[in-house]
Amino acid sequence: MIKSKIMKFVLSTTFTTALLVGIGGGSVAFAKENNSKDYKSKYDNISHITRYDMSKIPAQQSNEQFKVPQFDASTIKNLSSAKGYDKYGNLIDLDVWDSWPLQNGDGTVANYNGYNIVFALAGDPKVGSDTFIYLFYQKIGDTSVDSWKNAGKVFKDNDKFVPNDPFLKDQAEEWSGSATLTKDGKVRLFYTDRQAWMPDQGFYGKQTLTTAQVNLSKPDANTLKIDGVEDYKSIFDGGDGKIYQNISQGIEAPNYSDNHTLRDPHYVEDNGHKYLVFEANTGTETGYQGEDALSNFDYYGGNRQFFETEKTKLLQSPKKGLAELANGALGIIELNDDYTLKKVMKPLITSNTVTDEIERANIFKLNGKWYLFTDSRGAKMTIDGIGDKDVYMLGYTSNSLTGDYKPLNGSGLVLNMNLDPTDVTFTYSHFAVPQKNGNNVVITSYITNRGFFADHHASFAPSFLLNINGDKTSVVPNSILEQGQLTVDKQKNHSEKK
Repeated sequence: MIKSKIMKFVLSTTFTTALLVGIGGGSVAFAKENNSKDYKSKYDNISHITRYDMSKIPAQQSNEQFKVPQFDASTIKNLSSAKGYDKYGNLIDLDVWDSWPLQNGDGTVANYNGYNIVFALAGDPKVGSDTFIYLFYQKIGDTSVDSWKNAGKVFKDNDKFVPNDPFLKDQAEEWSGSATLTKDGKVRLFYTDRQAWMPDQGFYGKQTLTTAQVNLSKPDANTLKIDGVEDYKSIFDGGDGKIYQNISQGIEAPNYSDNHTLRDPHYVEDNGHKYLVFEANTGTETGYQGEDALSNFDYYGGNRQFFETEKTKLLQSPKKGLAELANGALGIIELNDDYTLKKVMKPLITSNTVTDEIERANIFKLNGKWYLFTDSRGAKMTIDGIGDKDVYMLGYTSNSLTGDYKPLNGSGLVLNMNLDPTDVTFTYSHFAVPQKNGNNVVITSYITNRGFFADHHASFAPSFLLNINGDKTSVVPNSILEQGQLTVDKQKNHSEKK
């Protein structure tokens, strides 16, 4: 149930009466009929991914404008430098999935002493919970997948024992984030600290936004080495549950069925200020989850007829329960100059009733407009016509960092990938990397699901180009690049299946 207070009026007449209702700091103006639970709630400065916009996607997604290019499986390589050790100390080949480059404050790829740097999640293909951050590097100008070298794990096992930090000592895994090259030439990493999932011991997979300075040394002309971390600290764990759902709220659903998220911190700068944009869920004052959410007109969009038809279908749908819990958000916090928390801000965009999970927040400014991207899976969505095997990149644009955000391409659809997950060329975690010039961005991702094959490991996928033109985007034809390529300074095409 929505936990904000709702002023209730009992109507004694049978005709429609306009009401003004106060909900959690938002305002409501909606024609409400006798005995109806319907209402219209607008939350200040929060944009919404509506059911109406999302309902356009099934008809759009077969258009080549939105299709992730089909890669030639015979050309896909494992990341040869992705080596690590299993729990017995044996050298093994690693799976590598979510990755992100070291970026400048504007999102362009940073030049670290002549190298591109990428941080990536990697682990033992046979152990699903083995998820830690590794650092890969490549000489600028090289583009082949074999040119990537591996500096190893960023953090040593005992790095997390930081005195007086309330969360780091309980970290079980390291999840996705971002990295920036500071003005004084330091590498600053942001990532997600995930606690263990052990309900019997009081651990519920709590996620905390975390940061550290990663020190690198250069022993010779061709090698980078991790030389420890410093200023390692937690930043944000979700707060009091009013703006963003906290872990206590997230475990209230039966059998822990609520997909609580607080992860994927993406660093961005604007007018000298530092921010993190991240995946979360709405709190009680920003449009909470529950059965009452299914009666909020603003979560549907469109006209009154669409609302009534869509609501009737949703109330009878097997995904009704999923929709009640769906309150995904892309949140934002402001940081102090020392990367501690300065201010918790309202979400940039929310997805109530649509999905509980909008991953890999990614935002940058291009040609005077802000572009906000997120990845999501059809299996998590509640929209008719979207299949469980579909994966998406969704995108939104605004004239300012904090919104109002409008959907790109009329629906929010930017990319669709609908291969079977057992296909070697399956990709996910699509990430848009702005370039120093032009309207094209490079899309990176990972290819091949982890642990599915003995000979094919999850690896950097071939990159490709996406063109951004105002509120329109399109995949650039014949623009497939090398696996893991970050820029088009020296573009080399990768073989494409005809």
